[in-house]
Amino acid sequence: MSAGPKRAAGTAYGRGRMSPTFHSLAIRNYRIYFFGALVSNIGTWMARVAQDWLVLVDLTRHSASALGIVTGLQFLPFLLLAPWAGAVVDRFPKRALLMVTQTALGLVSLVTGLLVVFGWAQLWQVYVLALLQGIATAFDNPARQAFVSEMVPTARLANAVALNSASFNAGRLIGPAAAGLVIAAWGTGVGLLINSATFGAVLLALTRLDPAALTPAPVTRGKGSIREGLAYVRGRPDLKLVMGLVFVLGTFGMNFQITMALMATKIFGKGPTEFGLLGSIMAIGSLAAALLSARRANPRLRHLVVSMALFTVSAAAASLAPTYAVFALTLIPVGLAALTALTTANAMVQLRTAPEMRGRVMALYMAIFMGGTPFGAPLIGWIGDAFGARWTIGIGPLALAITLFLVAISLWRRENVRVTFTASARPHLQISTRAVTRPVPEPAR
Repeated sequence: MSAGPKRAAGTAYGRGRMSPTFHSLAIRNYRIYFFGALVSNIGTWMARVAQDWLVLVDLTRHSASALGIVTGLQFLPFLLLAPWAGAVVDRFPKRALLMVTQTALGLVSLVTGLLVVFGWAQLWQVYVLALLQGIATAFDNPARQAFVSEMVPTARLANAVALNSASFNAGRLIGPAAAGLVIAAWGTGVGLLINSATFGAVLLALTRLDPAALTPAPVTRGKGSIREGLAYVRGRPDLKLVMGLVFVLGTFGMNFQITMALMATKIFGKGPTEFGLLGSIMAIGSLAAALLSARRANPRLRHLVVSMALFTVSAAAASLAPTYAVFALTLIPVGLAALTALTTANAMVQLRTAPEMRGRVMALYMAIFMGGTPFGAPLIGWIGDAFGARWTIGIGPLALAITLFLVAISLWRRENVRVTFTASARPHLQISTRAVTRPVPEPAR
């Protein structure tokens, strides 16, 4: 019965009516979900800018530490709840779980917006609401990641993951700039209220999906599912390597919520409009990366390593930017490299994980990616207060450079990876693996 929609989608793609970049949109369920998520992503990025401005300007005197604490509280549940969140995602229908988590996130944003609009907001309240948001997101994120594989066939999973990133960064392209205009005109509370309304788009999309066209993963029952998920990852060196690289990138490099706010206000002395514009400029690179990744059916480790190296160079340049305009321009390659790395890592983990384990593995992946933020964000905030805003960006390239060097040494020794660069040939850069020749033991005498 389910072959009909898949056959129709495949026929449309095969006749050339849809670019390979967008071919997952030929599937009705995914198309409905994609556009619902796009509306919500615009609101999410508006809320991020509004919350940063609320903490940094309205409630404190440009306290980087306070902003770091808020960011840390938002991501702390990823670290604490990951094993249980993954077990819940694999145990319950993901579509129903998403309706619960999206409703909870909308309510948190609504309460925050009302507190600000009526002038009741205090810093401790923002801390509490950030923690509640983090709890809901700890369950929402792995559910959303794993739900993609239920809407599209495996052959299109990498494309759908990349298009999700494109949706997220299209929201980033529009949301921050819109938030800057809204804050300047009506205040931070209105931006938060707009975000709470956009969650309705996702809920509407979820209700309009055709259940018969979904392919739910096997549901996990019984005890021991958490231990089973941890054991699964522990026995997969390929997944552990990807997660290790993502941990360093997420903890030390992906602190844009803090770094852009500090650079805009403390280094360049700009207002909310210019601050919001930085997020939109960065999204140009991120959106380009997502669309390029959507054309790549088989993401590989070399794509991840090269993109992280590009991030290291471009982020270092951003930390040294002499003017606001130069800083804004450097954010384009930063966004391009960061999103390429994250999309590649996400697709690699999903494609290499068994369907019945995907919820638990993706929960662990998100915990490793975002779980370092509760420690990294306050640390970045303290670095900003103690050594200056530029070092909040500079610490990321330093940590990534050391990590990439250690990974290169490890791969060279364990996998016999060889990297060659030839200026006069194409491709210029080649990364290959060769069989390791082991010494033949001498026969016993």
